[in-house]
Amino acid sequence: MNLKETILKEHSKTQRNEVVNWVGSSQRRFDEVVDLMLGNDRVLAQRAAWAVSYCVEAHPLLIQKQLGRLIDNLNNPDAHDAVLRNSVRMLESLAIPEKYHGTLMDGCFRFLASPTAAIAIKAFSMGILCRLAQTYPEIIPEIKLLMADQLPNASAGFKSRSKMVLKQLDSY
Repeated sequence: MNLKETILKEHSKTQRNEVVNWVGSSQRRFDEVVDLMLGNDRVLAQRAAWAVSYCVEAHPLLIQKQLGRLIDNLNNPDAHDAVLRNSVRMLESLAIPEKYHGTLMDGCFRFLASPTAAIAIKAFSMGILCRLAQTYPEIIPEIKLLMADQLPNASAGFKSRSKMVLKQLDSY
């Protein structure tokens, strides 16, 4: 398979599934798709990110080798929203090694505080921060403050996710 050609052919579930099926459980193939996701071609990156997230759902261990790169990319100001959204979506459900906690926390706080970050990126960041708060309860007041500041003018999605996260934070 010519990976780039397949990804660029069209932006559809069919194409995404074709890439996911091609990757299967192959670390080498998965790494190729991650390279495109974290590369400079924004269209390739956007489409590869979608495939990567589904590869990780099917084979969660594939991402372990790439966690550092994925988390470092959260600080890339040129990263496409689709790459960021799929990254935080994946990271929300993964066990993250402690050595990455600081970088991940910084990225998620930055997304949550950003007036321009997409709602989905903020929502997944809230989930990650909520999980990290179990280990670092001292971040709970900052999470609550950032959410409270945005609630009056927030979208329904933000309000719904905030309500769930606040309930969870209050149980810690």
